[in-house]
Amino acid sequence: MNSEFQQQQEIRFVTSKDGTRIATATIGRGPIIVRAAHWLTHVSRDPESPIWRHWIAEMSAQNRLVRYDLRGCGLSARDVCDISFEAWLADLEAVTQQINEPFTLIGMSQGAALSIAYALRHPEKVERLILIGGYVQGIRARASEAQHIIEADTLTNLIRLGWGSDLNAFNEVFTNLFIPDGTDEQCAWWQNLERETASPETAALTFEVLQQIDVSDLAPKVNVPTLVLHARNDARVPFEEGQRLAACIPDAQFVPLESANHVLLQDEPAWKTLMASVRAFLPPRLASRPSVGEIALTPAERAVLGMVAKGLGNSDIAANQNKSEKTVRNQVSILFEKFGVHSRAELIVRVLSDP
Repeated sequence: MNSEFQQQQEIRFVTSKDGTRIATATIGRGPIIVRAAHWLTHVSRDPESPIWRHWIAEMSAQNRLVRYDLRGCGLSARDVCDISFEAWLADLEAVTQQINEPFTLIGMSQGAALSIAYALRHPEKVERLILIGGYVQGIRARASEAQHIIEADTLTNLIRLGWGSDLNAFNEVFTNLFIPDGTDEQCAWWQNLERETASPETAALTFEVLQQIDVSDLAPKVNVPTLVLHARNDARVPFEEGQRLAACIPDAQFVPLESANHVLLQDEPAWKTLMASVRAFLPPRLASRPSVGEIALTPAERAVLGMVAKGLGNSDIAANQNKSEKTVRNQVSILFEKFGVHSRAELIVRVLSDP
């Protein structure tokens, strides 16, 4: 499943205004969705991760998904002099420069503020905004008490001391901010990604910049349809900040998510809520597709679909159904066509996430 994803995505590099090389990845076909960069991604590793693969599969099932790594992170240039909000905005401009049709822009976490700034600078490019776990102001920009400053300083120092290391205290604190309900596998992946995606100093500098984000003067000027989603018990960005973000943007829709995770995991009910909300929000040409129960399948196809959804390969399915691998391979290809997907990964997510 993961190798198919890796083969399908196309990784390229673009050059930002200051010469920094930014790694991009595209996957899927159809109207374009661009995901603004945020923390803890690695375009070459994300398709195999238990944190991001369901996001990629679902967002690319009916669309062409474009994502990229932050400067200093992942496959993007690591040795960079300028880590700032303006530099991040210039990187997003470089990534989207060759896109000649309006697209949906998704901003997660600090990517929400970045998406707002981009939408105002390039109104001809952005068709809709989807903002997930975002905020108008970073913790330093909104700090009203000394306690907030202490919290920000503590987290920055923890990053410099424990980023990507085996320090259990750091890993427990930091991981719980993002995926408190994560499994052992998911938490281990998170820790490994820290090592692979950025140095401790780059991570600390990035964290310092996102703490100072302030788009409170820009958000009220947004004039495209906007969907805001936020987990009620998000420890990374308080739920109240999501509510404030939605209140600042004219006519924004707000959807609370019953979760404690800053990054929603595939098996939690909130993931289905998020995807159902996104499908309902997107224009009909992006959102319309039959539910799993509405797709006409033969009994043989339905049996194969059930085993694919359980993660079985063609050889195991063939043995179970007393068929040749060629027959199973053909039936899986028919399922791809009927469900409008391009890989087993997309098919599995399509079946499991159908509301």
